[in-house]
Amino acid sequence: MMDKIKQLIAFYEEVLSMPHRQEIARELREEDDLFFLLLYSEMIGIPNPVFYYTLELYPYIIEEFHEWHLRIGMDKSPMVGIRCC
Repeated sequence: MMDKIKQLIAFYEEVLSMPHRQEIARELREEDDLFFLLLYSEMIGIPNPVFYYTLELYPYIIEEFHEWHLRIGMDKSPMVGIRCC
């Protein structure tokens, strides 16, 4: 019985979120873009007061850098130290 109720709740949540999926995906993409801009801002010439603290995130985020700079509209990587294109 509990399994059926959990399935019903999952179905209900799925139905409610269907019309807003694209909107949610766009908002998440915009949040990611802002985060990447803050993370790489020092390298592209924008002063970043927390640059020292974001350095430790680079190894985790570097794999997504190429997708980010293409999505932002930069054809080539703006950074000399990171070769992705």
